[in-house]
Amino acid sequence: MSSNSTSPNDAPPATGSAPIPRAKTTGLHVGDAAPGVAKVDPIIVADGVRRSFGGVTAVDVEHLEIPRGAITALIGPNGAGKTTLFNLLTGFDQADHGTWSFEGKSLAGVPAYKVARRGLVRTFQLTKALGLLTVMDNMKLGAQHQRGEKFWAGMIPALWRSQDAEIGDRAMVLLKKFKLDAKADDFAASLSGGQRKLLEMARSLMTEPTLVMLDEPMAGVNPALTQSLLDKILDLKDEGMTVLFVEHDMHMVRHIADWVVVMAEGRIVAEGDPTTVMRNPAVVDAYLGAHQELDLGVVTGRISVIEADPTTNAEASAAAAAITLVNDGIAEEEDEEKGR
Repeated sequence: MSSNSTSPNDAPPATGSAPIPRAKTTGLHVGDAAPGVAKVDPIIVADGVRRSFGGVTAVDVEHLEIPRGAITALIGPNGAGKTTLFNLLTGFDQADHGTWSFEGKSLAGVPAYKVARRGLVRTFQLTKALGLLTVMDNMKLGAQHQRGEKFWAGMIPALWRSQDAEIGDRAMVLLKKFKLDAKADDFAASLSGGQRKLLEMARSLMTEPTLVMLDEPMAGVNPALTQSLLDKILDLKDEGMTVLFVEHDMHMVRHIADWVVVMAEGRIVAEGDPTTVMRNPAVVDAYLGAHQELDLGVVTGRISVIEADPTTNAEASAAAAAITLVNDGIAEEEDEEKGR
């Protein structure tokens, strides 16, 4: 497993909505990239994991390995089983069959709170911040081994006050990093959707995890906070953590993922680096949708070719006809009557 070094001075300033380019981690797998391919240093290994609801099989994963020290994207259409797989791996649901391990130790049947104690934490698509607690109190909840949580010790402040102060200091460091320090004394319910995503990510780091699993971190986030969230996810890898995330934004996946796993109908149907996976015609057509290489702003003439998203094909965008996308069902034709 290797990574190309990049000097901080080489990175462009954080302006606009484009993520700051960072070196991708390579050399993650052994042999040809294919569903279930072996990894050089896997942190999670799952075998024969199945989960059904009634007569519907939500997850049917024959073999899956998640590479250590990298950012892995789990993608696929709605209903593919991505969140269900997250729930199984983190102890929020129980599989019908199968085994899976984290750091070489089995997690099958282990409840969620014990999974978190082992260093595997997750966030949710719908944030779980406690609205009637302050941002600081939400952060403190994430810290482990607190003496004040024990019944008798909790009645004697002298036993836990110094530890609580240390936890508060550590929480404030994270809040500053996530630009939430000014909100420390505000109720979590007062935060915007994007700020709650940041809070949940910051709180997960209070456990000092080895692996962070993010379920659609960009869902419902104001575009103004998108860059901040992207940078924070990339920072996790730079700090030595492994990241596994579910996301539907394919441009985000291209930018930050080192490895991509594609699910459909509960199964792993493709694996590989983002470029390889997204050039696979079957994956593009069936799971990502057609015309992912086009910038619709260029196609419709809303923006110029030189302003096109750098991850898209500007020339193809300029050559494409908007009516083609309408006929293919990719875009809808504007109703002129609505503009009158």
